[in-house]
Amino acid sequence: MITVIDYGMGNLGSIQNIIKKLGYQAEITADLNKISSAKKLILPGVGSFDKAMQNLASLNLVDVIKQKASEGTPLLGICLGMQLLADSSEEGSLKGLSIIPGEVKKFIVPPPLKVPHMGWNLIQYNQACRLYEGFDVFEETRFYFVHSYYYQCIHQQQVAATTKFDITFTSSVFKDNVFGVQFHPEKSHKFGMLLLKNFIELT
Repeated sequence: MITVIDYGMGNLGSIQNIIKKLGYQAEITADLNKISSAKKLILPGVGSFDKAMQNLASLNLVDVIKQKASEGTPLLGICLGMQLLADSSEEGSLKGLSIIPGEVKKFIVPPPLKVPHMGWNLIQYNQACRLYEGFDVFEETRFYFVHSYYYQCIHQQQVAATTKFDITFTSSVFKDNVFGVQFHPEKSHKFGMLLLKNFIELT
């Protein structure tokens, strides 16, 4: 069973559906006890950084997420959920979860590029990250993005993937049992399905 954290800011149904398509079960919940006993956690998110942290705090979920991460429970942050793993964001003033050191920065790009960074884009992945096992079968690896802010990872060894959008930015992070992806695997067809399968089958 995969536990998808519901704090009011995520495309939860799409994530649950693709997990079911892969042949696994996913439960969407904000229940503290269920999250505390979860074997694997997904933290999705769409929206603003401060609102997300406020919602997590109001549900008393901040400490349990950090505890689960420190205990070794596999945790995957998706889109805003990845950004919440950082220490802070230029989008707001609240502290993040501070699980993977970094700061979330706003894109400043020259014309004709436009923010948000939206659509399909290539990634260059770190083969040491277990999310990308088996991706060598693809000539190119691409995912679907929608975001105006990007993760600036402090430690290079925790960068799981990078993407080019004027600058080269961190599009995926990892640290031990914790992973983050800026893109939407649930919208990324065969690439997203393989990534989620790799996460679900982590031991």
